[in-house]
Amino acid sequence: MPEYDAQNTHSEGIRPLECDSHHPIIAAIDLGTNSCRLLVARVNVAGVRTNYFRSRPKSLAWKVVDSFAKVVRLGEGLHANNELSDEAMERAMEALAICRKKLDRYKLYSMRAVATEACRRATNNHILVARAKNELNLDIEIIDSDEEASLALKGCSAMLSPYVPYGVVFDIGGGSTEVILVKLKKDGKRRPGYAVPFDIIDSISVPYGVVTTSEEFETGDEAEGHTKLQNIILNGLKEFVAKNNILELIERDELQVTGSSGTVTTLAAFHLGLAQYERRLVDGMTIDYHDLYVVINKILNMTRDERLLQSNIGFGRVDYVLTGSNILKAICDALPVKSMRIADRGVREGILIDLMLEAIRI
Repeated sequence: MPEYDAQNTHSEGIRPLECDSHHPIIAAIDLGTNSCRLLVARVNVAGVRTNYFRSRPKSLAWKVVDSFAKVVRLGEGLHANNELSDEAMERAMEALAICRKKLDRYKLYSMRAVATEACRRATNNHILVARAKNELNLDIEIIDSDEEASLALKGCSAMLSPYVPYGVVFDIGGGSTEVILVKLKKDGKRRPGYAVPFDIIDSISVPYGVVTTSEEFETGDEAEGHTKLQNIILNGLKEFVAKNNILELIERDELQVTGSSGTVTTLAAFHLGLAQYERRLVDGMTIDYHDLYVVINKILNMTRDERLLQSNIGFGRVDYVLTGSNILKAICDALPVKSMRIADRGVREGILIDLMLEAIRI
């Protein structure tokens, strides 16, 4: 897990951070198909107004004061009848209760909680939304795929290089994979939270994520199964690639690719040989495609028991990393650039950027 995803504990009786017009406290919850994630940040309004984010948020502008992440497998069994199971909802409610307890430690200026693909697909999503409201006083907003892609892009935007005219940012989720094509603008007004200005050219949400696809396609450890799944996903991306002339952009060396998701960061940590995940070493790193393919092939050729022995994969991802590796392989094949930027950020950070922009208008 990212370093700020540890369950931070506070001693009883410690006074919570105060929220004022100069240092508002904001929070974001991302209830995904696989995980529930929380970030709480304190904004320095003066710092935001005088500094723009570059490779990572500057401490004078935005400081994470609390965080939480837990695998809840909300989408488990969803493919069978398009319903959230009672067990999955209980796991989600347990995680949301921890989020609620953490949020109660702070006097918040603003907070936003969103749910993505699993809740979008589930015909009984209203049950979970109602329980979160009635039992925890949390308003869960089910966002569409366009909004999810937009937030993920905002969260990763600081990774874009201003020296490459086009960029693709993708996020492998639990229930779907979002792919966004942007054009960077040499001239344009910069905004807090964005290293360079850009326009969104096109985006696509393909219905393949690590949770739902793991259940729908039981590839096991067989190479034939892996190849079949990769081809299905690759075919799902071909029209997007062709419509936007992406291969021509690659031939002209005018495209950069940034990947975000637990799969991407896990494989990056595996490549680095980390005994335990360290966000500061992974977030913002660049990995050559050759090295990435080597890591993917190692994962795909491991047995489940061998994956369990890898401390940087973690028990919660031991099954999903196999499907995630297949999805990532298909994306690499569809976007054959030389290297990829790794982003350990996404929807939560995108929400915080929006809330931060509202806060600095105080």
